[in-house]
Amino acid sequence: MSRTMRVRDSDAENRHTPGAPDTGPALDAAPRSRSELRRLAQRDEERGARARPSTRMTSDHHASVVSRTEGRAHSPFMVLLVLACTMGILLYGQFLLNPANRGDLLPYVAVIIAEAVLVLQALLAMWTILSGGQNPRDFDFHSTQDTLYDEEAIDRLGVRDQPHLWPIVVDGKPVVVDVFVTVYGEELSKIAMTVQAALAMQGEHRTWVLDDGRSDEVKDLAATLGARYIRRLTSNGAKAGNVNYALSVAKGDYFAIFDADFVPKPMFLHETVPFFIDAKVAFVQTPQSYGNLVSIVSRGAGYMQAVFYRYIQPGRNRFNAAFCVGTNVIFRRAAIDEVGGIDTDSKSEDVWTSLFLHEAGWRSIYIPMTLAIGDAPETIEAYSKQQLRWATGGFEILFRHNPLSPRRTLTMDQRFQYTLTATHYLTGIAPLLLIMVPPMEIFFDLRPMNLHISVLQWLLFYSGFYLLQIALAFFTLGSFRWEVLMLASVSFPIYVKALWNVLSGKDTAWHVTGGGKAASPFNVLVPQVLFWLFLTLTSLVAIWRDWDNRVLTLATVWNLINTAVLSAFLLAALREARAIKRAARTGSSARTTMAGPIGTASVPDRTLRTQVARPLPRSHDEFLELSAEQRAEQLRRDDERRHLLEAELAMVDEHHVDEHHVDERLADERHADEAGHHAAAPRPDRHDTNDREKVVS
Repeated sequence: MSRTMRVRDSDAENRHTPGAPDTGPALDAAPRSRSELRRLAQRDEERGARARPSTRMTSDHHASVVSRTEGRAHSPFMVLLVLACTMGILLYGQFLLNPANRGDLLPYVAVIIAEAVLVLQALLAMWTILSGGQNPRDFDFHSTQDTLYDEEAIDRLGVRDQPHLWPIVVDGKPVVVDVFVTVYGEELSKIAMTVQAALAMQGEHRTWVLDDGRSDEVKDLAATLGARYIRRLTSNGAKAGNVNYALSVAKGDYFAIFDADFVPKPMFLHETVPFFIDAKVAFVQTPQSYGNLVSIVSRGAGYMQAVFYRYIQPGRNRFNAAFCVGTNVIFRRAAIDEVGGIDTDSKSEDVWTSLFLHEAGWRSIYIPMTLAIGDAPETIEAYSKQQLRWATGGFEILFRHNPLSPRRTLTMDQRFQYTLTATHYLTGIAPLLLIMVPPMEIFFDLRPMNLHISVLQWLLFYSGFYLLQIALAFFTLGSFRWEVLMLASVSFPIYVKALWNVLSGKDTAWHVTGGGKAASPFNVLVPQVLFWLFLTLTSLVAIWRDWDNRVLTLATVWNLINTAVLSAFLLAALREARAIKRAARTGSSARTTMAGPIGTASVPDRTLRTQVARPLPRSHDEFLELSAEQRAEQLRRDDERRHLLEAELAMVDEHHVDEHHVDERLADERHADEAGHHAAAPRPDRHDTNDREKVVS
């Protein structure tokens, strides 16, 4: 009999009162399905709750935040749409590979290579999506979640009204959970929001600030908020090294990781820790959801990953191939110790660590439930660094640790899924080949397809491939996001650079997404600018040629579309560059879509030594051992530190609002001069800072 059945039997026996009428069938030795067992257990609980007041915590304390649709099978329309997309992919592939349709060799090979990558990736993606829809929560999960908190200890400690102090129990044993917030020069306001949210998560845990930026401001912030602080001597191993060093200090059974700009929700531990009732679960991953989709870049970068997190990752659960994405994840300490810690040999430590865990026989869980909100890259430079880091990690797996190699101890499904991951960024290089096809026809009269094929016939197969995938994205996202197509079409220099870095063995520095001072986007857009000049010249030549021939060719239309997409991207870059220059003149934040930073965490510490700071008291047991006078003194010092931080943040807040009002006044004066009058605009009250949210409550 399983542990959960024994728990339910025990609960049923405890609820039964001698002489009371039988309330229903008991759990006996007869074989039953897991769903029937769970249904009977839930009915017994409900009847027991009606028979006597429950001493358990109500649902208001730990209600599940599972969405109504999560875990259910895909809708029939979704399945039909995926099958239609698959059919369109196959027909388009057959059309391209038909020898009768082959044109000139050079453009034909370019099209075949590019479309082969796209077709194979699309087919594997459709296969993964259709494999999803299975809820990873089983009977053991729900049973563990129902008994996750030690209620006797909660009553004994008197912390029933403080969910963040509820002791956590898994399989009848108390467990220790560490929460790591990795910091490397992010804005102080972001760090404060994340640390506060991490401290407030339901379930007893220890929150650690892992500061690789070595900032005294961050250290003071951690002390003020009541979090533990770790500063190491060097930054070897980047983020992975930071976490590994923290694991040498923190000895919890499980540890969660959050980037400094991802704010966790209170129910994160409640929804993830119960999965560890399965002794083979190494980590539980939740999606990256973004709350700053306010610019072309952030919307494109955010929605570009939406289908992956909603459908691809859940489908990987079926194959035990869901991988870690670096944040919003919780690990089993024993699993990480078995594989030698978080991998430090790659900048994409998350997917590499997942690969090693799967090779060691561990299991991973992904739940498509938003349990943390973060920031997508808002600038082109931040987006480029993020994609370069991710693409480099994928290509490293392909060329240095090929999942298809017989030396890998992976299942066949895992081999295909990791190959899909490793080759995904080749789809970003494919647009480079396709962009070069129209100029071959315009300048050299080289065509990829046979001249006997009509434009209508070609468009029919082409639309069957691309338009159906756009329809699928529209259905899953709720709207068509042109920003995604734009970024996917113009990012090929990033992926070419990543591929070259891996093939040549060139190492690149690790960068925080969105971290540091913003620079002109054109610093990283030289290849795109050169391609725009080339495509613009090609378009002019094509228009002149078609005008002279009195016929509009497909190559001209294709090239004009490519030019327009690249022009839209460069216009967005131009607006971003102007915003950065304007911010530099006024001394405000260089970010283009959010208010100025409340502070920065980039001040290095003069003392080069490892520092570990723990707030006092370190646990509620220590707190209870204090005398009444010591408790009062402790609370008074905490309040003083908190009020001091609020005052400092309010002063900086007021400074940025005042800068904003100065900008508005200067703009009004400039407009007034142009209109012929010089009346200065009234200056708003510089003390009105209510329009900005405080980061510390």
